[in-house]
Amino acid sequence: MSSPHSPGQNQLFAALPAAEFGRLAAHLELVPMRLGDILYEPGSQMQHAYFPTTAIVSLHYVMESGASAETAGVGNEGVVGISLFMGGDSTPSSAVVQTAGHGYRLAARLLKQQFNGAGVMRSLLLRYTQALITQMAQTAVCNRHHSIDQQLCRWLLLSLDRLSGNRLVMTQELIANMLGVRREGVTEAAGKLQDLNAIKYHRGKITVLDRPKLEKLSCECYAVVRKETDRLQAYKFPP
Repeated sequence: MSSPHSPGQNQLFAALPAAEFGRLAAHLELVPMRLGDILYEPGSQMQHAYFPTTAIVSLHYVMESGASAETAGVGNEGVVGISLFMGGDSTPSSAVVQTAGHGYRLAARLLKQQFNGAGVMRSLLLRYTQALITQMAQTAVCNRHHSIDQQLCRWLLLSLDRLSGNRLVMTQELIANMLGVRREGVTEAAGKLQDLNAIKYHRGKITVLDRPKLEKLSCECYAVVRKETDRLQAYKFPP
Protein backbone atom coordinates (compact mmCIF):
# COMPACT_ATOMS: atom_id res chain seq x y z
CA MET A 1 0.00 0.00 0.00
CA SER A 2 1.41 3.37 -0.99
CA SER A 3 1.99 6.00 1.68
CA PRO A 4 -0.43 8.96 1.82
CA HIS A 5 2.57 11.17 2.57
CA SER A 6 5.11 12.45 0.08
CA PRO A 7 7.73 15.24 0.16
CA GLY A 8 6.26 16.38 -3.16
CA GLN A 9 3.24 17.67 -1.22
CA ASN A 10 5.51 20.56 -0.23
CA GLN A 11 5.80 22.97 -3.13
CA LEU A 12 9.50 23.67 -2.61
CA PHE A 13 10.38 19.99 -2.94
CA ALA A 14 7.95 19.60 -5.84
CA ALA A 15 9.80 22.33 -7.76
CA LEU A 16 13.23 20.69 -7.41
CA PRO A 17 14.82 18.87 -10.37
CA ALA A 18 14.80 15.09 -9.82
CA ALA A 19 18.58 14.87 -9.41
CA GLU A 20 18.72 17.61 -6.79
CA PHE A 21 15.75 16.21 -4.89
CA GLY A 22 17.35 12.76 -4.98
CA ARG A 23 20.32 14.06 -2.99
CA LEU A 24 17.94 15.25 -0.27
CA ALA A 25 15.34 12.50 -0.17
CA ALA A 26 17.24 10.05 2.03
CA HIS A 27 17.74 12.75 4.68
CA LEU A 28 14.10 13.83 4.97
CA GLU A 29 12.22 12.65 8.05
CA LEU A 30 8.42 12.53 8.05
CA VAL A 31 7.12 14.01 11.32
CA PRO A 32 3.62 14.44 12.74
CA MET A 33 2.76 18.02 13.66
CA ARG A 34 0.18 18.14 16.42
CA LEU A 35 -1.91 21.20 17.21
CA GLY A 36 0.06 23.38 19.60
CA ASP A 37 3.43 21.70 19.03
CA ILE A 38 6.28 24.20 19.40
CA LEU A 39 8.86 23.74 16.64
CA TYR A 40 11.15 26.39 18.07
CA GLU A 41 11.10 29.03 20.79
CA PRO A 42 12.62 32.54 20.89
CA GLY A 43 16.41 32.49 21.06
CA SER A 44 16.69 28.69 20.90
CA GLN A 45 19.26 26.99 18.68
CA MET A 46 17.46 25.65 15.64
CA GLN A 47 18.38 22.04 14.88
CA HIS A 48 16.05 21.38 11.95
CA ALA A 49 14.13 23.07 9.18
CA TYR A 50 10.51 21.97 8.73
CA PHE A 51 8.71 21.62 5.41
CA PRO A 52 4.95 21.31 6.10
CA THR A 53 2.83 19.19 3.78
CA THR A 54 -0.60 19.02 5.43
CA ALA A 55 0.08 21.10 8.56
CA ILE A 56 0.14 24.88 9.00
CA VAL A 57 2.66 26.56 11.30
CA SER A 58 2.21 30.00 12.85
CA LEU A 59 5.17 32.33 13.31
CA HIS A 60 4.38 34.74 16.09
CA TYR A 61 5.79 36.95 18.81
CA VAL A 62 4.89 36.72 22.48
CA MET A 63 5.19 39.88 24.58
CA GLU A 64 6.32 40.05 28.20
CA SER A 65 2.67 40.46 29.17
CA GLY A 66 1.81 37.15 27.50
CA ALA A 67 -0.03 38.80 24.62
CA SER A 68 0.88 37.45 21.19
CA ALA A 69 0.23 38.02 17.49
CA GLU A 70 1.03 36.11 14.33
CA THR A 71 3.48 37.63 11.87
CA ALA A 72 3.03 34.96 9.19
CA GLY A 73 1.80 31.45 8.52
CA VAL A 74 3.71 28.67 6.77
CA GLY A 75 2.06 25.74 5.00
CA ASN A 76 2.86 23.49 2.09
CA GLU A 77 4.21 26.45 0.13
CA GLY A 78 7.26 26.93 2.30
CA VAL A 79 9.68 26.11 5.08
CA VAL A 80 9.96 26.93 8.77
CA GLY A 81 13.49 27.95 9.68
CA ILE A 82 14.69 30.55 7.19
CA SER A 83 17.13 31.87 9.83
CA LEU A 84 19.29 28.82 9.18
CA PHE A 85 20.24 29.97 5.70
CA MET A 86 19.86 33.73 6.22
CA GLY A 87 22.86 33.98 8.53
CA GLY A 88 21.52 33.10 11.97
CA ASP A 89 20.60 29.95 13.87
CA SER A 90 17.91 31.45 16.08
CA THR A 91 15.08 33.98 15.97
CA PRO A 92 13.15 36.08 18.53
CA SER A 93 9.84 34.62 17.30
CA SER A 94 8.13 31.30 18.01
CA ALA A 95 6.92 28.64 15.58
CA VAL A 96 3.78 26.81 16.73
CA VAL A 97 1.61 24.32 14.85
CA GLN A 98 -1.67 26.07 14.06
CA THR A 99 -3.32 23.27 12.06
CA ALA A 100 -2.38 19.66 12.77
CA GLY A 101 -0.96 17.51 10.01
CA HIS A 102 2.42 16.32 8.81
CA GLY A 103 5.62 17.64 7.35
CA TYR A 104 9.23 16.72 6.71
CA ARG A 105 12.22 17.92 8.64
CA LEU A 106 15.79 18.30 7.49
CA ALA A 107 18.85 18.70 9.71
CA ALA A 108 20.11 22.28 9.87
CA ARG A 109 23.59 21.46 8.53
CA LEU A 110 22.11 19.71 5.48
CA LEU A 111 19.86 22.65 4.67
CA LYS A 112 22.87 24.95 4.88
CA GLN A 113 24.81 22.66 2.56
CA GLN A 114 22.00 22.74 0.02
CA PHE A 115 21.76 26.51 0.23
CA ASN A 116 25.52 27.04 -0.09
CA GLY A 117 25.60 24.67 -3.05
CA ALA A 118 24.05 27.43 -5.18
CA GLY A 119 21.67 25.03 -6.94
CA VAL A 120 17.95 25.36 -7.62
CA MET A 121 17.20 24.83 -3.91
CA ARG A 122 19.02 28.04 -3.07
CA SER A 123 16.96 30.03 -5.58
CA LEU A 124 13.73 28.45 -4.31
CA LEU A 125 14.55 29.29 -0.70
CA LEU A 126 15.40 32.90 -1.53
CA ARG A 127 12.22 33.38 -3.57
CA TYR A 128 10.15 31.83 -0.80
CA THR A 129 11.81 34.14 1.74
CA GLN A 130 10.80 37.13 -0.40
CA ALA A 131 7.19 35.90 -0.37
CA LEU A 132 7.35 35.40 3.41
CA ILE A 133 8.67 38.94 3.94
CA THR A 134 5.77 40.24 1.84
CA GLN A 135 3.33 38.31 4.02
CA MET A 136 4.88 39.68 7.21
CA ALA A 137 4.84 43.27 5.97
CA GLN A 138 1.23 43.00 4.76
CA THR A 139 0.16 41.44 8.06
CA ALA A 140 1.63 44.40 9.96
CA VAL A 141 -0.20 46.88 7.73
CA CYS A 142 -3.45 44.91 7.92
CA ASN A 143 -3.36 44.67 11.72
CA ARG A 144 -2.85 48.43 11.94
CA HIS A 145 -5.35 49.71 9.40
CA HIS A 146 -8.11 47.14 8.83
CA SER A 147 -11.04 45.91 10.89
CA ILE A 148 -11.09 42.61 12.76
CA ASP A 149 -13.70 41.40 10.25
CA GLN A 150 -11.29 42.01 7.36
CA GLN A 151 -8.34 40.54 9.24
CA LEU A 152 -10.32 37.38 9.94
CA CYS A 153 -11.26 37.04 6.27
CA ARG A 154 -7.61 37.44 5.24
CA TRP A 155 -6.47 34.89 7.79
CA LEU A 156 -9.13 32.36 6.78
CA LEU A 157 -8.32 32.70 3.07
CA LEU A 158 -4.57 32.28 3.58
CA SER A 159 -5.22 29.22 5.73
CA LEU A 160 -7.55 27.73 3.11
CA ASP A 161 -4.89 28.15 0.43
CA ARG A 162 -2.70 25.73 2.40
CA LEU A 163 -5.38 23.04 2.89
CA SER A 164 -7.02 20.56 0.55
CA GLY A 165 -10.53 21.13 1.90
CA ASN A 166 -12.74 23.96 3.12
CA ARG A 167 -12.72 23.18 6.85
CA LEU A 168 -10.41 24.46 9.58
CA VAL A 169 -10.20 23.22 13.15
CA MET A 170 -9.54 26.34 15.20
CA THR A 171 -11.06 27.80 18.37
CA GLN A 172 -11.92 31.48 18.59
CA GLU A 173 -9.38 31.85 21.40
CA LEU A 174 -6.58 30.58 19.16
CA ILE A 175 -7.67 32.85 16.31
CA ALA A 176 -7.67 35.79 18.71
CA ASN A 177 -4.10 34.94 19.74
CA MET A 178 -3.05 34.77 16.08
CA LEU A 179 -4.60 38.14 15.23
CA GLY A 180 -3.55 39.77 18.49
CA VAL A 181 -7.10 40.85 19.36
CA ARG A 182 -9.65 40.10 22.08
CA ARG A 183 -11.66 36.90 21.81
CA GLU A 184 -14.88 38.90 21.90
CA GLY A 185 -13.80 40.67 18.71
CA VAL A 186 -13.30 37.35 16.92
CA THR A 187 -16.66 36.08 18.21
CA GLU A 188 -18.42 39.11 16.79
CA ALA A 189 -16.55 38.95 13.45
CA ALA A 190 -17.20 35.21 13.05
CA GLY A 191 -20.86 35.78 13.87
CA LYS A 192 -21.17 38.37 11.11
CA LEU A 193 -19.59 36.03 8.56
CA GLN A 194 -21.91 33.25 9.65
CA ASP A 195 -24.97 35.50 9.34
CA LEU A 196 -23.86 36.28 5.78
CA ASN A 197 -23.58 32.53 5.07
CA ALA A 198 -19.90 32.91 4.25
CA ILE A 199 -18.83 30.46 6.95
CA LYS A 200 -20.29 27.99 9.40
CA TYR A 201 -18.73 27.87 12.85
CA HIS A 202 -19.48 25.12 15.36
CA ARG A 203 -17.43 23.82 18.27
CA GLY A 204 -14.03 24.86 17.02
CA LYS A 205 -14.66 23.88 13.40
CA ILE A 206 -14.92 26.54 10.69
CA THR A 207 -16.35 25.54 7.33
CA VAL A 208 -16.08 28.05 4.50
CA LEU A 209 -19.39 27.98 2.62
CA ASP A 210 -18.82 30.80 0.13
CA ARG A 211 -15.20 31.57 -0.71
CA PRO A 212 -15.97 34.29 -3.32
CA LYS A 213 -18.01 36.12 -0.69
CA LEU A 214 -15.15 35.79 1.79
CA GLU A 215 -12.73 37.25 -0.79
CA LYS A 216 -15.10 40.14 -1.41
CA LEU A 217 -15.36 40.89 2.31
CA SER A 218 -11.61 40.74 2.82
CA CYS A 219 -9.32 43.74 2.51
CA GLU A 220 -6.75 44.01 -0.29
CA CYS A 221 -4.07 42.42 1.92
CA TYR A 222 -5.03 38.87 1.01
CA ALA A 223 -4.81 39.58 -2.72
CA VAL A 224 -1.41 41.28 -2.33
CA VAL A 225 0.09 38.27 -0.52
CA ARG A 226 -1.54 35.75 -2.87
CA LYS A 227 -0.40 37.56 -6.01
CA GLU A 228 3.20 37.87 -4.83
CA THR A 229 3.35 34.22 -3.72
CA ASP A 230 1.93 33.04 -7.05
CA ARG A 231 4.37 35.24 -8.98
CA LEU A 232 7.39 33.87 -7.15
CA GLN A 233 6.21 30.26 -7.38
CA ALA A 234 5.52 30.55 -11.11
CA TYR A 235 9.16 31.32 -11.93
CA LYS A 236 10.66 28.72 -14.25
CA PHE A 237 14.26 27.77 -13.61
CA PRO A 238 16.48 27.09 -16.63
CA PRO A 239 17.07 23.37 -17.28
